[in-house]
Amino acid sequence: MTVLTTTDSAEKAEALARGAIEARLAACAQISAPVTSVYRWEGAIETAQEWQILFKTTAAGYEALEAHLSAAHDYDVPEIIATPVVRGSAAYLSWVTEETDAP
Repeated sequence: MTVLTTTDSAEKAEALARGAIEARLAACAQISAPVTSVYRWEGAIETAQEWQILFKTTAAGYEALEAHLSAAHDYDVPEIIATPVVRGSAAYLSWVTEETDAP
């Protein structure tokens, strides 16, 4: 499973990524360079630079990752979107499972 969120600085993106990895809620997190987001918030159309973080986790680990991101994020309503992995390398998916299992 992949889980996507965004935040408004590279430092915050790295903190969210590192926190999830340290807590073994994701095996990997990739931070993308700034993207431009256009959205409606409280009745106004906003444009902002954001950093995307894509987490790799298991379906079983989603709830804990979502709870972690909700608590650690400073947005009122953070984007947290999960996408199932339909297919993938067996070795890679095994690694994701191993890295997200409690030691």
